[in-house]
Amino acid sequence: MKLYTIETGFFKLDGGAMFGVVPKSIWQKTNPADANNMCTWAMRSLLIEDGNRLILIDNGIGNKQDDKFFSHYYLHGDDNLDKSLATKGFNRSDITDVFLTHLHFDHCGGAIEREGEKLVPAFKNAVYWSNEQHWEWAVHPNAREKASFLKENILPIQESGQLKFIPTQNNVKFHQDINIRFAYGHTDAMMLPQLQYKDKTIVYMADLLPSTGHIPLPYVMAYDMFPMQTLKEKKDFLEEAAQNEYILFLEHDPVNECCTVQQTEKGIRLKDTLKLSDI
Repeated sequence: MKLYTIETGFFKLDGGAMFGVVPKSIWQKTNPADANNMCTWAMRSLLIEDGNRLILIDNGIGNKQDDKFFSHYYLHGDDNLDKSLATKGFNRSDITDVFLTHLHFDHCGGAIEREGEKLVPAFKNAVYWSNEQHWEWAVHPNAREKASFLKENILPIQESGQLKFIPTQNNVKFHQDINIRFAYGHTDAMMLPQLQYKDKTIVYMADLLPSTGHIPLPYVMAYDMFPMQTLKEKKDFLEEAAQNEYILFLEHDPVNECCTVQQTEKGIRLKDTLKLSDI
């Protein structure tokens, strides 16, 4: 198995929304905001090469939305999905599996592209993986979360016939050396791939832990549908991660690809930061 970091670019979100009840005077020390209170975040995917399979976990915001949509999120940086794949020697047609941790637009927007007036899968030869529970949650969204679930990102996947569902069962095996954990606080049935790689355990954190700045337990996003559930899931997971020296792959941290955590007298805190290539 080989792992590659795929950077799809940076965007901005409101700092208060990203840190919930934590005051700006505290969170801005690790994630400084601009004059509009917006903080920069990565959209970092993971590419897994194993035998004849090339598995892409999440795929960023994509490029098919209109200028008005993108004006809200300030896309910037030199990276994009195609460029990052090319630096690793791949292109979209090589991808065999597109794994979607959940269907918020910044995680799955790159899954669909425009061909003229049509919306079609951006990965022609891939199976798209979600789970039925989250899929139903996304296609029938509540009013609070509706803006994150864009029909143009979701429905064309099903219409293509390329969609398959993973059983909603914690630690279900997805592939050799890849199990799936489920989390329910951020959104219903979000999936976190857990990999065994070079005698290490790597967990793709999606939105359970967006960045190193979110490690302290009260740092829960206002975007989370069930913050008390997130609080419990974070506590249980981070204690497990500290005890077992897991490496956490961070999708949204603007600086750090990966980190480890440790138990301290103040609770779980950051231990080390590292790149995937350091493992």
